[in-house]
This record gives sequence, structure tokens and C-alpha cells, in this order.
Amino acid sequence: MTDLIAFLSSFFSEYEIYFRIFISAFLGLLIGFDRTHKNKPAGVKTYTFVTVASALITIVSIESVVVYGHMHERTMMDPMRLAAQIVSGLGFLGAGLIMKTGFEVKGLTSAAMILFAGGVGIGIGAGFYGIVIFTIITAFLFIRVGGWIEKREHDKLIVKEDKDLSA
Repeated sequence: MTDLIAFLSSFFSEYEIYFRIFISAFLGLLIGFDRTHKNKPAGVKTYTFVTVASALITIVSIESVVVYGHMHERTMMDPMRLAAQIVSGLGFLGAGLIMKTGFEVKGLTSAAMILFAGGVGIGIGAGFYGIVIFTIITAFLFIRVGGWIEKREHDKLIVKEDKDLSA
């Protein structure tokens, strides 16, 4: 049994960056499934691409410091520089999802979820599994509560409008 544990530990540490991509893809799929289930424009593929790309760029950024950081004595490398650019790019992508018609705004939650998926990818890419998974569980729990509150408030508004129209 200890041989199996030693083998798995060695295997995981040797191939951890590949697991990061896989876990990121799985979590992006879950986020996208939630959005697809609600018939939103950005779905399973979009969120999977966002999380995997964010994880990949973060891994490349971190690993490039290890590989290239020692080449020149005075070279300073910031491993999170590319992650900062991910956030800028996701803002651009999210802005394309937001539509305004009169007083109605659509796509705001999808844009926020794109940014969230990028954060998930960055976190997994950097190897912060626990906090990312905790964040997803917490966010989805609160999203469910928020959805329930929004539905309740919307139903109250409809009832009030019906009463005002019939009076």
C-alpha cells in the first residue's frame, strides 16, 4: 500500500501541470453547464475554453520564470504578469456579452461568469486547488440563494403590478 501511495505521489508531482489543465477544464465545464442549463449565450464550451486558457497561460507564466529566470543575472521576471493580461482580455470578452436595450441590461451575469471562470483557471493554473474549489462551492451556493431572492422579489412586483392594473 505504501508503494502505491509513493507511486501516486511521484506520478502526481511529475505530471501536476497536466492535472491542473484537466481540473480547470472540468471546473469550466461545470460552470458552463450551469449557464447552458439556464439557456444563456455563453455555455459549456465558452467556459471550458476560458478556464483552460487561463490555466494554461498561468502555468506558462509561472514555469517560464523557472526555465528562463536564471538566464541573465539581472533579469527580473514576474510570474503573474500574464495573469494580469488574462483579466484585461476577459474584460474585453465580457463587454461583448453585455447588451443594453432601453432600461434593460442583458448579459451582465454572463460577463461576470466569464471573469469568474478566468479566475478559476488562473487559480488552478497557479496550483491553488483548495481555495478555488471552495470558491466555486461558495459562489454556487450564494448564486442559488440570490436566484431564489430575485425570483421572490420579481413575483412580488408582478403581483403588485396586477393589483395596480385591476384597481
